[in-house]
Amino acid sequence: MYLITVVGNLLIILAVRSDSHLHTPMYFFLANLSFVDIFSTSTTVPKMLMNIQTESKVITYACCVTQIYFFVLFAVLDVFLLAVMAYDRFVAICHPLHYMIIMNPQLCGLLVLICWISVVSLFYCTMFGVYLSSAATQRSHASAVASVMYTVVTPMLNPFIYSLRNKDVKRALKTFFVTLHGQLS
Repeated sequence: MYLITVVGNLLIILAVRSDSHLHTPMYFFLANLSFVDIFSTSTTVPKMLMNIQTESKVITYACCVTQIYFFVLFAVLDVFLLAVMAYDRFVAICHPLHYMIIMNPQLCGLLVLICWISVVSLFYCTMFGVYLSSAATQRSHASAVASVMYTVVTPMLNPFIYSLRNKDVKRALKTFFVTLHGQLS
């Protein structure tokens, strides 16, 4: 599942970067969401896989705090990007004639930058106090399954939900692979 998540999201990023037809606000935000999903799962899944392999659940306090920090950072960034994507679709539907004027490249870049800045500043200011003062608790099997659902399954499904069902992305991926195959031959 981790491999599908990383490869699927990387394919979206490559398709958006390689096809000029996908250089629109919607796909710009989608590529950013894919980037965040890769790093979101990469903060927890490798350690989880190591724990499963070694049958050990040991983690140092510093590693735990770091992992929690980055997981929460990327989770909140995911939510903010989804909100920006919703705004993009709102403008496209409600103001179609003004869409390209409203959602210009400067605004799109600014919206993503703002997401990176209400997340980094929010957590540098508050996260350490909350997590450094909380006591560690035992997790039940049910909470572990729930954790896997939102840390692995959701980012794995995002490429399928948001883009691989999209004919423009499929066309871009096909063109990308044909071009790559031609360069390798």
